Amino acid sequence: MWKWHCLKVFLLMGITGYTQINIGIEPSTCVRIPFELTTYNNMLVPVILNNKDTVKLMFHTAADAVNLTESATMRVTLDFQRTDSVKSWGGDQNTSRFSPVNTVQLGTMVFENVPIWEDTNSGQGSDGKFGINLFEGKTITFDFEAQELLISDDLPLDITTYSKQPLIRENGYLFIEAVAAINDEVVVNKYMIHSGYAGSVLFDDVFVEKRGIADKLTVIDQKELRDSFGNVLKTQRAVLPQFRIGNILLDEVPVGFFSGALSRQKISIIGGDILKRFQMVMDTKREFIYLKSNALINDIYKGV
Repeated sequence: MWKWHCLKVFLLMGITGYTQINIGIEPSTCVRIPFELTTYNNMLVPVILNNKDTVKLMFHTAADAVNLTESATMRVTLDFQRTDSVKSWGGDQNTSRFSPVNTVQLGTMVFENVPIWEDTNSGQGSDGKFGINLFEGKTITFDFEAQELLISDDLPLDITTYSKQPLIRENGYLFIEAVAAINDEVVVNKYMIHSGYAGSVLFDDVFVEKRGIADKLTVIDQKELRDSFGNVLKTQRAVLPQFRIGNILLDEVPVGFFSGALSRQKISIIGGDILKRFQMVMDTKREFIYLKSNALINDIYKGV
């Protein structure tokens, strides 16, 4: 049982520009939002849109907006007012319809005036995604064992039992440093925390080229990835002997990287197959992340 010290929750207007209302919350309790941890390592959260439509949205730590897939928008009522040109992971020529004002409810947390964009794809089994910006100014605990998010004003009382690591913020994304063992080298790199990526580790192109990864790791597989708009990217798959985050060491970790198309993958990523192995806490200012291993630490990597 996780121990918490929580303050009373009030109606507030966040810097994100939409209004957050908490309903049915008792003083000295945390908001608990259940999620389903899928076989693709995605966190699917039941969400009510505009007080009437129910969807399953993926909690995506690298997303900065609420998005619904095209198939989901056919089942719900949204007021789309324009179409925007947007960039995605695999391409620049994408368009997205935009609905500016919506109500989004997650558990007992209700957010007003939320803009929603339309995507082609999302994580398997989901109707779209939302990001950590909904919880601006709150501590977020990811409890993968209990399959729930805990939203609070304060850190857990047992936070000293966690490994504390600084978060690096760049262009609105959150990164953490980690250490990879590549042959006889021990290499530090920064990785975006990306719960929307089902795999474990993905190297950026400059890192791959500079370290000669294609020559030092044995490729065991190739797979295709599709971004939110259906663009296809092909990756090579190998195995890292060791990978360390903070004081937690992982052995025989699958890693992906791109061959050719240099500069297509500009950032390295830690995905859901790694993240689910930790009890994780992000502080209110997103300055630090706290980690400790959970019961999933030795699960077999799924290679999805």
